[in-house]
Amino acid sequence: MNARTRTLLAAALVLGIAAGPVATTAFAAPSTHSATAATQEYGPDAAALRKAIAGLPNSDATAALVRVGGKGSWHGSAGVHDIVTNRKAQENARFRAGSTTKVVTSAVVLQLVAEGKLSLDDTVQEYLPDLLSADFQPITVRQLLTFTSGLQSGKSFGGSVEEEYPHRFETLTPEEVVASSVAKGPYRGEGEGPGKKQRYANIDYTVLGMLIEKITGDSYEHQAQVRVFDPVGMRHTSFPGGPDPRIHGPHNRGYQVMGGKLVDVTEWNMSDRWAAGDMISTTADLEKFLFALFGGEVVPSAQLEEMFTVPDIDGATMSAGLSRIELSEDEVVWAKTGGRPGYNTVIAGTRDLSRTLVYSVNSTDAKGEAMNPVAERVVRAAFSR
Repeated sequence: MNARTRTLLAAALVLGIAAGPVATTAFAAPSTHSATAATQEYGPDAAALRKAIAGLPNSDATAALVRVGGKGSWHGSAGVHDIVTNRKAQENARFRAGSTTKVVTSAVVLQLVAEGKLSLDDTVQEYLPDLLSADFQPITVRQLLTFTSGLQSGKSFGGSVEEEYPHRFETLTPEEVVASSVAKGPYRGEGEGPGKKQRYANIDYTVLGMLIEKITGDSYEHQAQVRVFDPVGMRHTSFPGGPDPRIHGPHNRGYQVMGGKLVDVTEWNMSDRWAAGDMISTTADLEKFLFALFGGEVVPSAQLEEMFTVPDIDGATMSAGLSRIELSEDEVVWAKTGGRPGYNTVIAGTRDLSRTLVYSVNSTDAKGEAMNPVAERVVRAAFSR
C-alpha cells in the first residue's frame, strides 16, 4: 500500500482522538505474538506493528490491544493497566466497544429479516405506530440501518466528555433519547427527508433496538446474546446491567485529559447508548465476530449483502452498520469504529478476510476531532502490504 492509500485509510478511520499534555513516568514494552511461516510469507508487518504501539503510556494513550488477522496473524499489547500502579496492560482486557455495537444490532435486524419477521422496506410507523409524530414521513427499516432516516439526534448530557463527566452516573434512557429526538421533528429544508441524506448518529440504532424488542418480545440485550454472542463464541462480550457503570472482569483503566490532567473515566453509565454503543467486549471476541460475520455464519448471504451495499446517495460511505473504505481500485476495507470516554475501538477487514484488524486503544481524548497517533500508526502498519 502506498502512502496515499495509507493516509486515506487512516483518515477514514478517524476515531476522534486528540492528544493533550500529560506527564508519564512508566513504560511497558509491547507484548507481541505472531504466526510463523504463514505470517512471514503473507502476513502483517510485525516490526511495524510493534513499533506502532511502542512507548506506551504516552500523552496519546495509556494502553493498546491489537489483533491483525487474515493471511497470517499477529497480536500484541502495550502500555499499562493503570497509571497508579503502572502494572502491565492486560491483553485479554475487556473494554467499552462503543459504536462497534451497531454492527451487532445490524446483524440481529438482518437475521429477523431473513426469518420473515421484518421487512427492510416496511416502515417504523408500521412496526412502532406510537413512536413518531405525524410530522415524520414514512421511515423504512433500511433507512435506519444506513443512517438515512432523517431523524435528529436526541438528548444527551453534553457535547463533550468534559460536559458529560459530572453526569456520568446519571441515567438517560433510550426512550428519553428517542422522545427528545421526536420532539425536535425531522430535518427540514431542501433535499431533506428519509433516504435523501446520510448522517451518522446513534438515534437510528436506538430506534432499531426498540424495533428488535417489539418484534421479538424480548430484550435487545438477550437477543444479541442468543443470536450473536453465544453462537460466535464471544464469551467475554456483554452489555452492562442497565445503568451499571462498571466493566466487570479484567480490564485496563480508561483516562481522559481534562484541565491538563488525566482523569479516570472507567466507571460510566452508558445506558443511553444501548443498541448504538453500550457493548463491552475484547479484541479476541471482536475478531471472532468479524470472521464469522464476513464468512456468512451470522447473517444469511442474501441479507449480508446489505452490509456491503452503500446507498446511492451523494457522499454516502456507510452501509448497514459498516463503512466502505476504498484503498485502491482493487482493495476495499469494510470497518466500524467506536469511541467512549477512555476507549477507542475498530473492527475492519477486507471482504475476503485476507486482512483484518481489531484494536482497542486507551486514548486520552477518545472523543476529540483528530485521529489518535497510536491508532493511526496501527492502521497504517496493519494494512501495509
